[in-house]
Formats: sequence, structure tokens, C-alpha cells
Amino acid sequence: MNLRPGPRLIAAASIAFAAFGATLPAQAADELTLYTTREPGLIQPLLAAFTSQTRINVNTVFVKDGLLERVKAEGARSPADVLMTVDIGNLIDLVDGGVTQPVQSAALESAIPANLRGADGQWFSLSMRARVLYADKALPLAQFRYDDLADPKYKGKVCIRAGQHPYNTALVAALIAHDGEAKAEQWLRGVKANLARKATGGDRDVARDILGGICDIGIANSYYVGQMKASKEGTDARKWGDAIKVVKPSFANAKSGGTHVNVSGAAVARNAPQRAHAVKLLEFLVSESAQVLYAQANYEYPVRKGVALDPIVAASIGELKIDPLPLTEIAKYRKQASMLVDKVGFDR
Repeated sequence: MNLRPGPRLIAAASIAFAAFGATLPAQAADELTLYTTREPGLIQPLLAAFTSQTRINVNTVFVKDGLLERVKAEGARSPADVLMTVDIGNLIDLVDGGVTQPVQSAALESAIPANLRGADGQWFSLSMRARVLYADKALPLAQFRYDDLADPKYKGKVCIRAGQHPYNTALVAALIAHDGEAKAEQWLRGVKANLARKATGGDRDVARDILGGICDIGIANSYYVGQMKASKEGTDARKWGDAIKVVKPSFANAKSGGTHVNVSGAAVARNAPQRAHAVKLLEFLVSESAQVLYAQANYEYPVRKGVALDPIVAASIGELKIDPLPLTEIAKYRKQASMLVDKVGFDR
């Protein structure tokens, strides 16, 4: 994936700066330190806009693996002010690991729905990615429930990445939260029986294998649709994106129908040397202009309501009705979900 910010990201960053700049006075030159598991190229336009406005430099430290372990090892001497990562499980792990601190901010609480942030202010979602259905364009399919993946009529027609991948264990955890462990196990067994190939590869491989005639449908993340459809004409990625249509699944539970989402998010580090700057950065990242930039930078869904989607995402997927179950409730069942995946031999 090309991580260099293109012209439209640079332009959007300028817009973010201009819009946000109208509400904040200039600050004295200063700095903060961001530890992030997200590729720096994906968030650099946002950080550049923040620095341009506030004159607070962001020292970005990319931590590919072991973010929690690193911050715990550094202890009170840690220079980290903000901890940024993807997946609700990783965010909860930071909180449970004791390396975050609570934040009370009207700006954060008004911008982020309650089910997408910690009730105690320990973590905040910054963007969303939906777990959607990729389907062969020829299929007469307009509606879909996650339960349908286990329907025997799709035997030999389903592709999916490893069940133990965090994207999928989060979905299984959501199923447990909605319908209980027994039904989730039954679902996993049904999906396994319907697989066209071993559960492996990445989300884009689902689109690749639909194009190749290996499968008809599969579950994958929404932002890959934007990446594929934005690729250069004639490339493999573009062909994969053009081969599929996207359907937004919902849960069978009528009271909480909606599409499952996972998030990227951040927290203020427990020993943040620059706590005030850290809070200011989080508030900037959920401002309307910065949320527009999030949508354009990686084809993600903004957490702030009323923010325009990237045009490709808008045309290919559209607005989401999000499963209202709090992410903290889903996260409680991550361990059970992982154990179920192993119990049914999903990845074998």
C-alpha cells in the first residue's frame, strides 16, 4: 500500500488547518510525543495540520508490535503523551494494562458517540471500519445478515481471512455478545463448512478470489474497497475492486440491528509529560475538518456525525447504520471468541 500522502491529502490537510484555525488561538512552540501502531504515512497529513495550527510539534514513534509492553517497561520515564492504535481489543488492552489515564473533554464527548469511547474517558475512537460483505456483482443480493454466512446454500462459496485475526475475533465476540456462545459456535461451524478455501490471506484476497471464481461472497473491511477502487486502472487491485459489490450486513437481533464496526483510536498515556497538549491533539482529531481528512486518508468512516464520506466509499458502500452495542461490551468476549475459533478448527 502506498503510504505517501497524495495531492488530495495535502490539499485536505490545508483545509483542515484553515477550518480548525478559525477556532483556536496560536500557541507557543512546543511538542508532544505520539506512540502509534498506525503507519505514519496514514496520519501524517493530520499531524501536519495540527502542528500548523497549534505550533505544537508531534514526535511520532512508530511501534509496530508490543506497544503495551514498551510503555509498561518505560514506566514513569516514558516520553509518550498519546497512544494510538487500531482494533478495540488493542485499546482495551492499553487500559487494562494500566498505561492510560482518564480524560474529561466536552469536545471529545460531543463528537464521539458513547458506544465508541470509554465511559471513563480512558480511550476514544477516531475512525471506523465496517465489517462488510464482498459479493460477486452477478449475485442478486441486496440484504444480508451475518448469520447468512452459515447458511448451507453458500456451501463452498465463502472466502474469509483467518478466524484468529483481530478483525474476525472482534466479529465473533460481537456475535457472542448478541446471541450467546452456543449460537456463535454454531455459526462458526456453519461458516467453516461453507468455506471455498482455507481461512487465510488478507481482506483484499477475498475480492481477488471472487474475481477468480473461487468464491462468491466473503467478509472483509470497508476501507479496502476504497483502496482497491482508487487504484490505477488496469492494476490487479483495481480489477479486484471492480469485480465486487458491497452489502452492509446486520445482526439478526432486531433490537440491535446494524453493521459491526471496529475502530482506530487513541488514549492519553498515564505518565504523559505534556498532558494538555495530548488532549488538544485528540480534540483536533475529532474536529470536523480533521474527520474529513480521516475519511480521505484511508477511506475510513468518521466517528463524528455529519462528516462527508470519501466519494468512492459513499458510492460503493454509503452511510452506515452502526451496531449500537458498546464496543466495551463486545471486547469482553474476545478471549471466548478466540477459544471458539480454535475449538471448531476454523483456521485448519
